[in-house]
Amino acid sequence: MEQYLRDNFDVHHKRPSEEALRRWRSAVSVVKNPRRRFRMVADLAKRAEAQRKREKLQEKIRIALYVQKAALHFIDAGKRGTYMLSKEVREAGFGIEPEELASIVRSHDIKGLEHYGGVEGLASEVSASFKDGVVFDSVPLRQKIYGVNRCTEKPSRSFGMFLWDAMQDLTLIILMFCAVVSVGVGIATEGWPKGMYDGVGIILCICLVVMVTAISDYKQSLQFKDLDKEKKNVTIQVTRDGSREKVSIYDLVVGDIVLLSIGDIVPADGLYISGYSLSVDESSLSGESEAVNVTQDKPFLLSGTKVQDGSGKMLVTSVGMRTEWGRLMATLSEGGVDETPLQVKLNGVATIIGKIGLGISVLTFVVLTGRFLIEKAIHHEISSWGLDDAKKLLNFFATAVIIIVVAVPEGLPLAVTLSLAFAMKKLMNDKALVRHLSACETMGSASCICTDKTGTLTTNHMVVDKVWICEQTKAIKSNDNENVLKSSISEKVFHLLLQSIFQNTGSEVVKKADGKRKIMGTPTESALIEFGLLLGGDSGSYNEEYKIVKVEPFNSIRKKMSVVVALPSTDRFRAFCKGASEIILKVCDKIIDPKGEAVPLSEEQRNNITNVINGFASEALRTLCLAFKDMKGASNVDAIPEDNYTLIAVVGIKDPVRPGVKDAVKICLAAGITVRMVTGDNINTAKAIAKECGILTDGLAIEGPDFRNKSQQEMDELIPKLQVMARSLPLDKHTLVTRLRQDFEEVVAVTGDGTNDAPALHEADIGLAMGISGTEVAKENADVIVMDDNFTTIVNVARWGRSVYINIQKFVQFQLTVNVVALTLNFISACVSGSAPLTAVQMLWVNMIMDTLGALALATEPPHEGLMKRPPVGRNINIITGIMWRNIIGQSIYQIVVLLVLTFFGKRLLDLESPDATLVLNTFIFNSFVFCQVFNEINSRDMEKINVFRGMFSSWIFMVVMVSTISFQVIIVEFLGTFAETVPLNLELWLASILIGAASLPVAVVLKCIPISDTNLTSKHHNGYEPLPSGPELA
Repeated sequence: MEQYLRDNFDVHHKRPSEEALRRWRSAVSVVKNPRRRFRMVADLAKRAEAQRKREKLQEKIRIALYVQKAALHFIDAGKRGTYMLSKEVREAGFGIEPEELASIVRSHDIKGLEHYGGVEGLASEVSASFKDGVVFDSVPLRQKIYGVNRCTEKPSRSFGMFLWDAMQDLTLIILMFCAVVSVGVGIATEGWPKGMYDGVGIILCICLVVMVTAISDYKQSLQFKDLDKEKKNVTIQVTRDGSREKVSIYDLVVGDIVLLSIGDIVPADGLYISGYSLSVDESSLSGESEAVNVTQDKPFLLSGTKVQDGSGKMLVTSVGMRTEWGRLMATLSEGGVDETPLQVKLNGVATIIGKIGLGISVLTFVVLTGRFLIEKAIHHEISSWGLDDAKKLLNFFATAVIIIVVAVPEGLPLAVTLSLAFAMKKLMNDKALVRHLSACETMGSASCICTDKTGTLTTNHMVVDKVWICEQTKAIKSNDNENVLKSSISEKVFHLLLQSIFQNTGSEVVKKADGKRKIMGTPTESALIEFGLLLGGDSGSYNEEYKIVKVEPFNSIRKKMSVVVALPSTDRFRAFCKGASEIILKVCDKIIDPKGEAVPLSEEQRNNITNVINGFASEALRTLCLAFKDMKGASNVDAIPEDNYTLIAVVGIKDPVRPGVKDAVKICLAAGITVRMVTGDNINTAKAIAKECGILTDGLAIEGPDFRNKSQQEMDELIPKLQVMARSLPLDKHTLVTRLRQDFEEVVAVTGDGTNDAPALHEADIGLAMGISGTEVAKENADVIVMDDNFTTIVNVARWGRSVYINIQKFVQFQLTVNVVALTLNFISACVSGSAPLTAVQMLWVNMIMDTLGALALATEPPHEGLMKRPPVGRNINIITGIMWRNIIGQSIYQIVVLLVLTFFGKRLLDLESPDATLVLNTFIFNSFVFCQVFNEINSRDMEKINVFRGMFSSWIFMVVMVSTISFQVIIVEFLGTFAETVPLNLELWLASILIGAASLPVAVVLKCIPISDTNLTSKHHNGYEPLPSGPELA
């Protein structure tokens, strides 16, 4: 069975091949309701069609970008098409039509832009100010005139559509037809109303099944809708009413002033106002991978493009469906998302069981019909047929169809969706947004987490703790003032330090709506600005006196930021540089002395500064160096110098370890998950933090340059011991992830926040992007967004991933047990006695217990702590383990033996002698069978541990399902006998039924004492690589 599943139902969890997707689809057979079964499965034909549409649209956009804009240079401004200003636009106080405004940017119409007086002229036409942005109160009016920043989406499916889908079950349609015929035949033979009870009972039961199924599916779809909405909701920084605000991308309006930086996705079409070295990647729109430089001469910015370098301000000119991106996005959702490996595997399991069930169903019908014909022949009645005979044959056929209903476990693949939807909803409440369904599932198998340091293991609330300047170290406290440094260094040095802080920065001090100051920028930059403000500096005064002429923003490859400013009233310029301490120190050949003069940097001083840096780092401080260089002549401005700088200061920034991280690392080690720190920080800082978190135990810490220079063989020996990689580049992270996955067969989760982390996030089994510090490009390439940037949240995702997997296994075990018992019981009874002990209505009720209600009870159980005290589930493991087979076979044997004994010897054992003894016995068998499933559902809560009641009463969904099942069973037996063919039972028979069901609990205890080796858990890898020593005692 497992080999068949591997050959036909094996797909990769990330970017599965088209061939694998087509193979499993062609292997699926015996499907009762394709509309429902494949509702969460990608439509490959629609997807291919959407891809063709997308490529066609991209081609049109490419023509518009690269041909049309060239042609527009030759079009005379006087020949431009004129737009009449509508009354609505004029009364709103705007001076340009929405379509004309959108057209100028979309077609890169320079002449049209000049016609309105450039970017500033257009800003006035839409009543926007470069300094103050738009007025808050005008937002609804702007949305009315210029549109809302939303793409056209397919309308969500109504409850009626889910009801219709649930009614498409072929077996239920056949049963409905049989029920209608049964009503007709019954009334003809038994009269009204007695003759209609059997048929109406089936019809009512079908209606109940359809209603419960539709409600479950509809609730599930609402959960996915909420998650999808959250996935698309991006926060944008805009200027409104003169203050900087963060707004949802959906609230963006024409006229907004948007701030863009590296890694952002341009949220709407717009025009460049100002900035530094801004370049964008337009490949998402045009397919062209070459970056486009955006300047005041070429100011056009298109929605959906990615900021590759630099920073800038943009005026929004068109939103939503008036942008090319809006039209392109309408094709992206076509075809659906890829199904998860578990969904595919369980489709395979359902196919195998369905084929067996279909065979038994046909065989049962043949046996029942054969016996009936033989009996008629024995009584010489083969030539005389009446309505009673027709009704019997119809009942035989209904029994066969009912067997298919129960035998085909349609709920198996859908239970995965239910479990994932539940887990994703819970994770969203716990600050983890799952972007791809399969990630939640795969995280349960994660055997290694490669995590960043800053913001993930630490709080990301940074403050300057120490500063070394003019050969003296000063400790900085939050209640200090400017005298902490001013009294011990010269005015010239003090001024130079503040200038380097306030001008060489990507942060900005802005005024909030309540008038308070707020620092906008990365935590490191904010810490430096806060330090500058503490010293009494003013960012505005420096920027007014010294004009910034060139900026080279920080990125994770250069590990530094540089800026050139013009010195007033001279032809001289000053370059400032700050970044990773050892990198900046290397490019310095001079140092500022206490008098403020640049003096040569001796080797002894260089060694002393290195010791200062290492001293700061060993105290877990993040170290930065600040340096400057004075230059003459405008020709030097084109390229920011790379050497001959003068060192100003070494800054030590404190970023404390997050509370709970050490415990989270302990949990990971106990769960067999290796935690590796991959950071761009100094190796001593990294080691200090790693030791504090419990990551660095007896393993290896290495720097990125050393790692990338290792040979293949050296890497093979080094990687198993690697616990910390410092001063790493994104490429080092990508190499590590690739080697761990391919050579060591690890299931790797990796965190990332920068644009350059995108390849590693894409390559990893689970890419985890940071929600606070992460760029939009990183988030777009991730599978999960960690909304609070907290390592503890990552561990929570792993816990829920394991829970999803184990919950599905519980449900599979439960459902297969019901399948085996129901099929065997009906077949043997049909062969021996010529009738099935359970009627159509009773079997439909059992099917609902094991399918929809069973999935609700078992697939939504919350995780327990025991899940993180066992090794992770390995790659390519058996979905049905030896432990599960032991439980399924053991419980099935018990139930089959008990129910068959009752079927054939029940009257004698229960001393039933009344006229309706057969009906009482059949009701008792039905009741016992249902209680066997109720207690088996409890047994399935834990496949290995004896105590199956742990946490049961805190799982409210499980308890609601249990209470509902038992309550409705009482109603069926005691009050709905007319339709369900049951009779009320006395107290003794009720107790006996419950005891027969409850006896499965001690049976489970005995079964769990039978030792079974579980090969599903990871212990040793294919090449003999033993994971790093793990266990909470090492943390």
